[in-house]
Amino acid sequence: MDWDDLRVFLAVARAESLSRAGKVLRRDAATVGRRVAKLEGDLGQPLFTKSPQGYALTEAGARLLSHAERAEQAVLSGADELAGQSGQLSGQVRIGATDGCASYILPQVCTAIQKEHPELELQIVALPRVINLSKREADMAITVSPPQTGRITVQKITDYHLHLAAAREYLADAPPLTCLEDLRAHPVVGYIQDMIFYPELDFLTGMGIEKVALASNLVSVQLGMVRQGGGIGITHDFILPFAQNLERVLTDEISVTRSFYLIRHEGDARVERFTRVAEELARGIRDEVARLEAMV
Repeated sequence: MDWDDLRVFLAVARAESLSRAGKVLRRDAATVGRRVAKLEGDLGQPLFTKSPQGYALTEAGARLLSHAERAEQAVLSGADELAGQSGQLSGQVRIGATDGCASYILPQVCTAIQKEHPELELQIVALPRVINLSKREADMAITVSPPQTGRITVQKITDYHLHLAAAREYLADAPPLTCLEDLRAHPVVGYIQDMIFYPELDFLTGMGIEKVALASNLVSVQLGMVRQGGGIGITHDFILPFAQNLERVLTDEISVTRSFYLIRHEGDARVERFTRVAEELARGIRDEVARLEAMV
């Protein structure tokens, strides 16, 4: 069994589809299917159960998965050790993040890291849901809720803060807003309730707000609604420098603190590229959140 066989196996195990695995491997689905069939023939047992829903690991496939992942980490570690002799990082690192962090924090942070390491390819995956590291949707992830299970490491990066905010043009013509009870006279902007994947993002329930006039699963869309005078919404302090027409309201009544966490595969600690990017990423996010919040 060679490394290329294991690469194909890992891609199918993670994608649960020949076509999706083929895109990762840059091979057509038929070729991937033949490689899987050959590997199963060599091992004398099926590694996947095939169905209209896709490819699911058999018991034998699940056993092989952990060995294949260790082999992958060994290959990555060896390549990084050779490439890192110059002190420069190279290769690809995919970073998953909630859309608020991905849109307003990571562009600055990743740009700075890439300038220091021109051979490094950084990819930002912005998803309004939990990033699945086990399927390698990303090499590491920035989340607001640390997972409780899995072969992962969790590092708290920093706290960040949120307050109610509205467009100044909206406030000029809106009913008075001097206490939390006054919110009942205002339209509220927030998340689509059944699309909140992290309980930490359910800000409005704790305020007793049951009806949201304008809603989206994306922070950037919510921000656009508030900026257009659609009402009052919970807004990250680190986003406010990008929205100069917004003004925080009821700051003495409502102040929310949340945290960013860096989640990594447990075995990736041996891969220098991932370790160094994780260190620079955490430091950069911490500094950028502090810089932007100081501007409010």
